[in-house]
Amino acid sequence: MIRFIEDPEDRRKIARQILEALTEWFEVTESREQYIRESADRPFWAAFDGEKPIGFICVKQTGNATVELAVMGVLKEYHRGGYGRKLFEAAKEYAVVHGYEFFQVKTVRMGMYEDYDRTNEFYISLGFKELEVIDEVWGAENPCQIYVMNLKTVLNTIASRHSYRGGYIAEPVPRKDLEAIAAAGINAPSGCNKQTTELIIVDDIEVLNDLKALIDPPVAQTAPAMIVVLTKRINAYRDKCYATQDYSAAIENMLLAAVELGYQSCWYEGHITDDDRICDKIASLMGVPDDMDVVCILPVGKAADEVHGPSKKPFSERVSFNRWGSK
Repeated sequence: MIRFIEDPEDRRKIARQILEALTEWFEVTESREQYIRESADRPFWAAFDGEKPIGFICVKQTGNATVELAVMGVLKEYHRGGYGRKLFEAAKEYAVVHGYEFFQVKTVRMGMYEDYDRTNEFYISLGFKELEVIDEVWGAENPCQIYVMNLKTVLNTIASRHSYRGGYIAEPVPRKDLEAIAAAGINAPSGCNKQTTELIIVDDIEVLNDLKALIDPPVAQTAPAMIVVLTKRINAYRDKCYATQDYSAAIENMLLAAVELGYQSCWYEGHITDDDRICDKIASLMGVPDDMDVVCILPVGKAADEVHGPSKKPFSERVSFNRWGSK
């Protein structure tokens, strides 16, 4: 099990327990104590076997666009058990969700020490790429290999997007970002290119408050912006209407674009299209034409709370090859 650790003292305790058991990598007492000390104030995840901490990862921001794997360790008896990879995935998800573009890590160049060679191989297996080697960091006898990973990829964004129902930071979303998110939506495919989906960006505080007042039970009340999704239910081919598929593709595009830009959102459809027809009240407020329906609202803003995804069934339970049930 992987947990995000909030308490600074718990972070220090876990870091000490793990690093003092890994003297092959952390033999210099001064450096080890520095890692332990600094871990208390940085984003920190731990792996557990039952209630026993068996590994941890800690990250730090090194620039506006970059986060670094500051320190990581897994007890030797749990090596090759997948714990290091799971810890890194949790940290990478955090980095993507918070809008970082790059993940970097430093280690000793390949070919210097057997233990560090295994560390290099592990980072390469995660998808890190060699950036450069700098002798000046730790001296020529321990050349520093810097690896980097580009976080702005479609697969990273997809893996890190989760429905967010927490609070939002009271910070306006720049219109250029809202336009970019909306552009991702209208660039989605549509059946026979009928382009049945339209959007209303709401960032005026008075209009936004009027919109929020219509939503009962209330949701996303602290969101600094919303996107209202409209559809026109027309036939695309003969008697076939693909409006639902059209706006679904548009919504997913916008959810992914929001995460890539460092924001969070949630697909609220059933909440407003249920029997009480909040969607019709929103349509009236927004001046939506009679031939279009409001089908969804997407709050947009920076998360005030930690973003955690739900547990997912294993890949092997949901994906088959060539025939159902074939692995």
